[in-house]
Amino acid sequence: MNIIEHQSFDEERALYGSDGVTVRSCRFDGPADGESAFKESRNITAERCFFNLRYPFWHDCGLTIRDSELTELCRAALWYSERIRITGTRLHGIKALRECRDAAIEGCDIISPEFGWSTAELRMKDCSAQSEYFLMRARDITFSNVTLQGKYSFQYIENAVFDHCRFDTKDAFWHAKNVTVRDSVVKGEYLAWYSQGLTLVNCKIIGTQPFCYCRDLRLVDCEMTDTDLCFELSQVEATVTTPVVSIKNPLSGTITVPTVGEIILDSPRAQGRIITASEH
Repeated sequence: MNIIEHQSFDEERALYGSDGVTVRSCRFDGPADGESAFKESRNITAERCFFNLRYPFWHDCGLTIRDSELTELCRAALWYSERIRITGTRLHGIKALRECRDAAIEGCDIISPEFGWSTAELRMKDCSAQSEYFLMRARDITFSNVTLQGKYSFQYIENAVFDHCRFDTKDAFWHAKNVTVRDSVVKGEYLAWYSQGLTLVNCKIIGTQPFCYCRDLRLVDCEMTDTDLCFELSQVEATVTTPVVSIKNPLSGTITVPTVGEIILDSPRAQGRIITASEH
């Protein structure tokens, strides 16, 4: 293993094609403004490094980043790479992760619009994120204790499990398939429209018009706050533990709820059953 410490790099493709290199306390910054520092590299470790230049990790295999900073100028930092481990790091450039496979991210601070598009086998733990279109078209996802502030998140994702998370993001889970959310808070408008195979267990759901046009939707012992016009034309099996503002035209299935402020059934397609506490 070649170890490089306390150096600065700003030239184009500074360490292109490296294999078996550890950089420690190095800076990728400077007037030459070079791109693609580690492009086409293998078995790379970066510890306590500062990245302020574009596209540092493209087409890499076997990448570890620890206790480092990727600034807002470090755009599109990790693309087309695999076997990635990132811990204790700030990922602040736009489009920080895309078209990658087998990535584990832990204890990181993410501020990155369009983060994680078309990634596969992504595991995230103990992280905070701010993003728009977060993880669009990603698949095979596992999250634990992740906080997200965003818009249009998790659209078109497939095969995901989220545990003990907190998401504040509108239009989340649109067209998502085979997703389970447990012991989490999900806040935002128009949640999970057009999803298929979405299950929420012991979750708190906040916001207007959730769960419309869903297929195979399941809610198990969930709270719903400020939720109106829910379940429109959805196939749903739900047990809700709190009152719901209004339910509109569920397509099929059964919704069990303490009380409903308003039940709207004005479509002949609405065959779903709504059971309130008074009917038990």
